[in-house]
Amino acid sequence: MRAGKLDRTISLERQTETVADSGAISKTWTKIATVRAEIVTASMHERLTGYGEAENGNVVFRIRYLAGLTTADRVTYDGKHFDLDEIVEIGRRRGLELRGTSTS
Repeated sequence: MRAGKLDRTISLERQTETVADSGAISKTWTKIATVRAEIVTASMHERLTGYGEAENGNVVFRIRYLAGLTTADRVTYDGKHFDLDEIVEIGRRRGLELRGTSTS
């Protein structure tokens, strides 16, 4: 993975639950990492066969390998939040491809 292609900065967030003294549960998103990323445009074939008709809210990010990410996490980029639909390992712990759908 070439460093020059990682020209965007994204934040990876995980949802956490906090229990107040009253017993009320509040859910918040906590930043777990800020990393450099490449935005990848999905091919037309992938859009038609993988996800049906593609929506404008789908995006693919490539980042260097980071252990512990799950599809329960989300990406924040350019003021928008993207729920992770799929995480694909590139090579042997060389990088990750994060496929997400816009939520905002």
